[in-house]
Amino acid sequence: MQPLFADMADLVSRVLTLGGSMLVYVLCFVTPVAAIAAVLHLALSLPLRRRERGRMFIDLLETALRQGRPVEQTLVDIAKSRDRTPGVRFHLLAAHLESGLRLSEALARVPRLLPPPVAAMLRVGEKLGDLRRVLPACREWFQERPIGTQSAYHYMIVLLLVFSPVAVGILTMLMVFVVPKFMAILEGMGAQPPALTLLFIGGARWLLRLQIVVALALLISAFFYLGGPRVTGWLRFGRAPFVDWLAWQVPWKRKRMQRTFSATLAVLLDGGVPEGEAVGLAGDCTANAIARRRAGQVAQALCRGVKLQEAVADFDGHGEFRWRLTNACHARDGFRRALSGWHETLEAKAFQQEEAAAHIVTSGLVVLNGLFVALTAVGVFGALIAIMESAGT
Repeated sequence: MQPLFADMADLVSRVLTLGGSMLVYVLCFVTPVAAIAAVLHLALSLPLRRRERGRMFIDLLETALRQGRPVEQTLVDIAKSRDRTPGVRFHLLAAHLESGLRLSEALARVPRLLPPPVAAMLRVGEKLGDLRRVLPACREWFQERPIGTQSAYHYMIVLLLVFSPVAVGILTMLMVFVVPKFMAILEGMGAQPPALTLLFIGGARWLLRLQIVVALALLISAFFYLGGPRVTGWLRFGRAPFVDWLAWQVPWKRKRMQRTFSATLAVLLDGGVPEGEAVGLAGDCTANAIARRRAGQVAQALCRGVKLQEAVADFDGHGEFRWRLTNACHARDGFRRALSGWHETLEAKAFQQEEAAAHIVTSGLVVLNGLFVALTAVGVFGALIAIMESAGT
């Protein structure tokens, strides 16, 4: 019986040891990896979820208008169903509407529900007394980016969170612990370090600084991309709108602001709003200080008696918007239909430029990381080969 009890005790001990090892594996490896994956999923899907909530809000408005129901009461009734799909901010908006505020006033109380340009366009529609006119322009704002552009953005974020920290850590450990040991061994053997190893040692500091700069640039880009309008709003310093100026310098963002300005201006002109007021409201819909300043210059030119098609040259320096608007002035179907082709062209060019820039950046990162790996491997293995050759002789 004793051997049997001994075997059973040994089996129980092994099971307990295996169970403890599995528990340690789950706690120390599986749980952190799962947590990191969950955080990555939440971070990467945040812009998509913002866009989907905004698109859903526009769909709700369009459904209410199509059915002939009051917009404010419809949104309040939807919130009373306690459906969590629209999000917390939607229910906060409904609470403001239930207190008697109008849609534009409630949107001002919940600024994070919609992007600032979309909220401004809805205020314009409410001013016109017909939200249907601005809904197509609002819907254009929530168009999906090309799959290639989204993949490029996600790839850059993965590089930021995975490869860049690893590259900086590996290079630091090589320069602090590995390379000095190799150099001491070669010096003790009286061997000359290879030229590529010396090149690696000499350029390692610059390579490390370059990796840190790339990591910081990716971190800032990911921060703004994931943070959305709320984050960019933190960096608006009154009369020094650096973020707005930077957005205006980005070609695809500038084209989208031009599209928003043109689409809103067309809706306002078709609604009978005076040209000066229409230009000011269209500039506000861009939610950009530089665009608003240019719209103000257009309004000042109108006050001096300049025709609208000539005054818009101050907003668009290339002159294309001017002749597009000149042709629209002679159209019989209204400004919005006459300029619809121009708006589609602007959006297509913006998508093209954004996708090209995203692929250029990701390709450059791949090449840079490849050079980093190649130079590191050649430098380290060159030193090892030199040590082996010196030991052989």
